[in-house]
Amino acid sequence: MSWDQTELKKFNKSNTSESCNYLDSHSKPIEMYVFIDPLCPNCWYFEPYIKKFSLEYGRFFTIQQILSPSINRDQLSCRKSSYSSNNFTVSNPWIVSFAIKAAEIQGKRAGKTFLRKLQEHLFLRNLDISNEQILMEIAREAKLDLEEFVEDMHSATARKAFQSDVQLRHEMEIDITPTVVFFNHSNDDQGIKIVGLYPYEVYEFILQETLQITPIPSEKPPLEEFLKRHNMVRSKEISIVYDWSLSKTEKELKKLQFRQRVNRVNENERCYWKYKE
Repeated sequence: MSWDQTELKKFNKSNTSESCNYLDSHSKPIEMYVFIDPLCPNCWYFEPYIKKFSLEYGRFFTIQQILSPSINRDQLSCRKSSYSSNNFTVSNPWIVSFAIKAAEIQGKRAGKTFLRKLQEHLFLRNLDISNEQILMEIAREAKLDLEEFVEDMHSATARKAFQSDVQLRHEMEIDITPTVVFFNHSNDDQGIKIVGLYPYEVYEFILQETLQITPIPSEKPPLEEFLKRHNMVRSKEISIVYDWSLSKTEKELKKLQFRQRVNRVNENERCYWKYKE
């Protein structure tokens, strides 16, 4: 997809976050609002960009992940509506959002891990991730407190957290996922919105524009450390994160496989690599 700078939109920052002192050594100057739909394939494809961006420039920003389901919020009371694509069906999309919010109650990292595993079950295994038994299995894999997870998933707390995300989505006029909004706390009131999925260089350019400097990317960790942190990844993800060709990626992964550090996993004719604990 070609990049057209005219597609940038300005958004007034009021009521989205508290002001933060750029010079505060304990804070980061940029806040990124990342709007995703857990059922959206483009959001699944976008994840390697976020991984890479965080590794290279994470010292400059924090991420606020906002659930932005494609179903109109006026249907919120209709708990039985379903979502289908060519490859999968989710019978109750709302419980998926509530489950993600329940996982987030156990911590930001727990929420991210749960979301990642939930998407793996959806896009790799074509499972109905709104089935509560499957959600429980995902919660186990994410090492959540299961009793707390089940209680929170059906709680008013998770529902209100989801409603807050939906409200923010409408306030910022988010109609497409993924969408990323960059805010610089040193600027009074302007944000930059990127709607849709773009090449990685676009996000680098917007960070540079937002910071008003040209940041130097941090060195990436060794591949084994990356795999250990993320557990199971696609070859394509690694290629994106490390700027490697697929052939080089496969070569490096086979080295780790020979050392028995990773296992090759095939799911629905796709190849994934799983770190051996």
